Amino acid sequence: MPVFAVIYTYTEDTAGRDEHRPAHREYLTALGERGVNLCSGPFGPLEGPGALLLIRADTKQEALRHTADDPFRLRGLVSEVSAQEWIPVLGPLAAQI
Repeated sequence: MPVFAVIYTYTEDTAGRDEHRPAHREYLTALGERGVNLCSGPFGPLEGPGALLLIRADTKQEALRHTADDPFRLRGLVSEVSAQEWIPVLGPLAAQI
């Protein structure tokens, strides 16, 4: 099954992200338990506010649908979301996917 790099761009509402982070992580953990969220996390402190999620899905639209109920998205804390198919070729992660 294809893997998609889903990129979130966060709003500047850091208080909102702090408030809803437990529910956001619970949601993404549940996706991981279903084999959908392979890995996810925020960008570093010197980058713009956002995150990368590696999502297993049949299509780009399905990958985006998997994130539609993320509490961060539901509460307007993500200003932009995009997805691109990613084909892992080399490295330890490639062997696992």
